[in-house]
Amino acid sequence: MGNEVYSAAIAIGLGVLVGTALFVPFVAVSYRRRGRLTLGRSALWAAALVYFLAIWTYTLLPLPDAAFYACAGVDLDVFAFVDDLRAARSVTDFAVLQLALNVLLFLPLGFFLRVLGGRGILTALLVGFGVSLVIETTQLTGVWGIYPCAYRVFDVDDLLMNTLGAVLGSALALVVPRRLRGSAVTDAARRPRPVTRGRRLLAMLCDWLGTVLVAGVMGIGVQVVLEYVARDHAAVLDGTLARAVSSAVPIALWAIVTLATGRTVGDLAVELRYRGGPLPEALARPLRFLAGIGGDLLLSLLPAPWSVSATAFAVASVIAALSTRQGRGLPGLVTGRDVTDARAEA
Repeated sequence: MGNEVYSAAIAIGLGVLVGTALFVPFVAVSYRRRGRLTLGRSALWAAALVYFLAIWTYTLLPLPDAAFYACAGVDLDVFAFVDDLRAARSVTDFAVLQLALNVLLFLPLGFFLRVLGGRGILTALLVGFGVSLVIETTQLTGVWGIYPCAYRVFDVDDLLMNTLGAVLGSALALVVPRRLRGSAVTDAARRPRPVTRGRRLLAMLCDWLGTVLVAGVMGIGVQVVLEYVARDHAAVLDGTLARAVSSAVPIALWAIVTLATGRTVGDLAVELRYRGGPLPEALARPLRFLAGIGGDLLLSLLPAPWSVSATAFAVASVIAALSTRQGRGLPGLVTGRDVTDARAEA
């Protein structure tokens, strides 16, 4: 049981990290393919992500301890499972349970391929077999040569049962209404929708999360370059350059996008645009940046204790989004503009 809990924890942890990194692109794609972000479909994609990672953690982890390493065998008897079933005395026999678990393990794969990807049984068969083959080969080769030999048995029956599971999962997904399956662009994606406060808060979340991710990537990247390219360990420990770059790049990137389009990255993701008002575009765009994520980022550069003003600004932004018409928030109040669905212009 301990190994199963360990594998599940690793899969969930990796799922959270990968899901966070992909959240903003996922929101943008959802609005362009289905016209909005729904809780149900988002949960399905999150489940699919964790499931895909769990396949690998459950089948490959834990890796063996080199001090107690023992080579495993290879089972190429295609019909060995038939003999195992005949010899089984009950449905709780180990051989029966192992076959059933191998089928169940790949059942969600076929389901997700049809519901989220719009792919049928043939694709489920090919993908199920391919994924299972990669896993079994990884085990057979000792993680592609990291270990001197296979640390788990390469079993051809696993290939068959995994593939069967994917096919059955695809068939079971037929119970989901056709209109809810697939990833093709729907008519709703082209129609303007009412702007809600929740949608504005989602745009703000995308801006905040996007800047955090960009800052983190840039900071880590600078540290890696200093350590392994420049060989300047003192600069790594000091961290000044990494902090400067991780602060400057998000500000510059979001400023460029906002000044060029009149919309922040979050606005672009959820198809929002500020329109109208008395101010010319040349003035409204910088104010849109400063009254939104730009102001928060700039205030965070202030030395302590003044940097706490960034937190106060963020709280005020959320309150304004919740209390103003259509959630136009501080940018709308400062520029005198209303927030609208960008697709209304198309």
